[in-house]
Amino acid sequence: MKRLDWTAMDSGNRARALDRPGGGEQDGLEAAVRRIFNQVWADGDGALRALTRRFDNVEVADFAVSDAEFAEAEAGLDPVLRAAMIEAIGRLKAWHSAGMGQGFEVQTAPGVACGRLLRPIARVGLYVPAGTAPLPSTALMLGVPAALAGCPQVVLCTPPRADGRADPAVLVAAKLCGMGQVYKLGGAQAIAAMALGTDSVPRCDKLFGPGNRYVTAAKQYAAMMAGGPAIDMPAGPSEVLVIADAGAPPAHVAADLLSQAEHGPDSQVILATDSLALLDAVELEVRRQLAELPRRDIAGKALQHARLFQVANLDEAFALSNDYAPEHLILALREPRAWLDKVQSAGSVFLGDYAPEGLGDYCSGTNHVLPTHGAARAWSGVSVASFQKAISYQEVSQAGLAAIGPCAVVMARAEGLEAHAQSVLRRLEGVA
Repeated sequence: MKRLDWTAMDSGNRARALDRPGGGEQDGLEAAVRRIFNQVWADGDGALRALTRRFDNVEVADFAVSDAEFAEAEAGLDPVLRAAMIEAIGRLKAWHSAGMGQGFEVQTAPGVACGRLLRPIARVGLYVPAGTAPLPSTALMLGVPAALAGCPQVVLCTPPRADGRADPAVLVAAKLCGMGQVYKLGGAQAIAAMALGTDSVPRCDKLFGPGNRYVTAAKQYAAMMAGGPAIDMPAGPSEVLVIADAGAPPAHVAADLLSQAEHGPDSQVILATDSLALLDAVELEVRRQLAELPRRDIAGKALQHARLFQVANLDEAFALSNDYAPEHLILALREPRAWLDKVQSAGSVFLGDYAPEGLGDYCSGTNHVLPTHGAARAWSGVSVASFQKAISYQEVSQAGLAAIGPCAVVMARAEGLEAHAQSVLRRLEGVA
């Protein structure tokens, strides 16, 4: 892990210190993704089988998960895990339901009623990673808001295991959310399949879910296609930034950093603190805890991208954080709520010593599908609104037209659009 004195650095060094891993590989990523899309476009399911053979080293004859596979997954799953998923679903429903938007109508002038309708997106495609570890929690995080939004068709893709089957916990999670259309398909080829459609996989209107750099690049490529699908957000390799004061327990801070580092070698973890003693203690704790982790090799590689920043004060730490715009932000502070107004850009915030990021990943109720790589400056995490369309409407009476029509005529003519003006004037002619 690299230790840096943030206060002593100039703006250029600060920007370089906050660089994400893999930033220089974008051109190669885009070219690889383009080739995959072209293959799927040209050869459909045949290309998907070839790409699965190449990248997952497994033969898959039928991508769709059968009823028998769902039943087998249900029968073999640890009932304790199933109960935990049901418990998590309850809290996810509570949180997402509380934040759901509503349609409305308002009279903007006498005789002018303007409103908004909310409608579910017809066909949504969900991606659930299973690279170094399957993520049934992601199936819950995507499945619950999709169900609450009322999406008529929900498609889920998840990579096959070495035996050609999908992870049983992912299948059970999908079923618990009411999803039965699951495909054993991973990586950029899964995104291409849901974006383009094949004989096996339906074409989707919007794509959701986190993934590695290839999955993220594939989603962005799909969104740029003419007539292509929308995407939820750029959601790639995981990251966390911890702002801690001198009172933060070093063991907790180290555990938070490692919890993200173990996701993958391209994950990034950052600590910003005004306490030199805490920096020393956390560094020792990370080394000690790392040695005990089953995924220490993966976490160790991620720690090569880690940054431990010493800041002059907490205001400086929050400025650093808002510039970085982390996926996860942990406030390991004595009065965390007092600092919440300082947060301007982050995917999800965890307040205090007893709110580990792991709760948000699984069962507190908030969603863990969050913007990464600085996208939190403008993007938000997944919610029910992500699965809906907002459609505006207006109803205008004769009196309403008389009241606001002249305004429209003036503005249309200022823009040189006489046909727009005439569409109003021809109606005004018949209004007393």
